[in-house]
Amino acid sequence: MSTSRRTPAPPRERILAAAMDMIAERGLEKVTMAALGREVGMSSGHLLYYFRTKDELLLRTLEWSEGRLGAERGRLLARAGTARERLDSYVDLYVPDGHRDPHWTLWLEVWNRSQNADEDARERQAAIEGVWHRDLVALLAEGVSRGEFRPVDPDRFATRLRALLDGFSIHVAVGLRGTDRTQVLGHVREFLDDSLLADD
Repeated sequence: MSTSRRTPAPPRERILAAAMDMIAERGLEKVTMAALGREVGMSSGHLLYYFRTKDELLLRTLEWSEGRLGAERGRLLARAGTARERLDSYVDLYVPDGHRDPHWTLWLEVWNRSQNADEDARERQAAIEGVWHRDLVALLAEGVSRGEFRPVDPDRFATRLRALLDGFSIHVAVGLRGTDRTQVLGHVREFLDDSLLADD
C-alpha cells in the first residue's frame, strides 16, 4: 500500500486572499486560473472544480473582500461620535484609495461581467450593494432623529449619495485626471455640508 498522501487543498479563504493580492500587485488582467493556481499550489483544473468559472472566482473574491470591509464599516459606524463624523468615516471607506485600488478594480470587473451574469450572481451582487445602502440609511435616519441632519428621506438621500459616490469612485479607480481621492472627498463633504447639515 502506498504511503504517499495527497497535498490538502488550501482553504478557500487563502485562495481568495491570494487572488486579491494578485489584483493589488499585478492587476486584474494577470489573474488567470493558471497563475492563481501557481500561487496557491493547485492546478487550474482543481480551482475550476471549486469555482467553476473565472466569473465565479471573481464574485467570490469580491464577496470575501466585502465581508472584510463590512466588518470594518460596522466598527466605524458603532463608534461614539456624531452622525456626521461617522458619515465621513463611511465616505472615507467607500471611496477608493487611489488609481487601481484592488477592491474597486475587482468591483468594476464584476459589474462589467454582470451584463451576462445569471440570476444568482445578480442577486449576490445586489446583496453586496444592499448592506452598504442599509447601513447608510440607518446612519442618515439617526442623524435626522437627533437633529444633526435636515429632515430628508433617508432612503432617497442614500440612493442619491451612493450614486454620487459611485461616480466619483469610478473616476478615482480608473485614474481620471483631475479627480484624485483628496479632491473627491472634498467635493463630497461640500455636498453634504450644503444638502444635509441642519440649519443652526
